[in-house]
Amino acid sequence: MVSAEPCCSPLVREPLTEDWAGDLARMFKALGDPVRLRLLSLVASHAGGEACVCELSAGFDLSQPTISHHLKVLRESGLLQCERRGTWVYYWVVPSALAQLSAVLATPEISTAPIKTTDTPALA
Repeated sequence: MVSAEPCCSPLVREPLTEDWAGDLARMFKALGDPVRLRLLSLVASHAGGEACVCELSAGFDLSQPTISHHLKVLRESGLLQCERRGTWVYYWVVPSALAQLSAVLATPEISTAPIKTTDTPALA
């Protein structure tokens, strides 16, 4: 006897296109580095929604060229934009980029509570 029920639940939203998946992968790859993730967070949480590179460097034990490299990666991935003002460069988050990341990850069942990690000893 053939069942009238489908084998799988139907799609509830469109799957990613190849181009969109490529764009999102570049953003996620950029955020895969803890320094870049912290830099994005610093810029996003900064008063006025933008931050001068001079304000971003203070929280890291990295050289200015290294900070600039990480900011460039975030810019090239589409997560940040910047503008030179005199001798300083100011950065801000691209809201549509964050919205895309959120949209692809969001489901009604997922909690927004921080992930708790446990300190388990490494196996020898």
